[in-house]
Amino acid sequence: MVTDVEEAYASHGPMVLRRCRKLLRDEGRALDAMHDVFIQLMRREDEVEPGRMGPLLLRIATNVCLNLLRSARRRPEDPTDEAVLEIARLEEGADGVVAARQLLGRIFGRETASTREIAVMHLLDGMTMEEIGREVGLSVSGVRKRLRTLRSRVAALEGVSP
Repeated sequence: MVTDVEEAYASHGPMVLRRCRKLLRDEGRALDAMHDVFIQLMRREDEVEPGRMGPLLLRIATNVCLNLLRSARRRPEDPTDEAVLEIARLEEGADGVVAARQLLGRIFGRETASTREIAVMHLLDGMTMEEIGREVGLSVSGVRKRLRTLRSRVAALEGVSP
């Protein structure tokens, strides 16, 4: 399938930029990363499934930003967000990958891929339930129910009431 990158940029660019801003916390670097995402999209045109452009772009954006953070850690300029840098560090070594996968597996193990995407869009990207609903094809109440169920499961893992 041939992807119209201009159309994807126009329709999904703001969402990708929000993800990059959230992870990088620097407007200039976020804009550069967003452009890198669409360059990678041109290289990965064959991976685009109909109706799945948004999740693919968010995954690419996350990887681009984490790679930038890893590079910045190796050549630090101003490491200001230790939590995001820690996530980037966790994924580097084999032990970190195992620990991250175990934690995420416990949280998302019984969840569908769409619930994971909803959680990332809401918690990381700060998207409203209406925006998420449009992106994943659910009603606002459907999005709310998925998030409520996920919160209950996380609370049960932590041993607290939701």
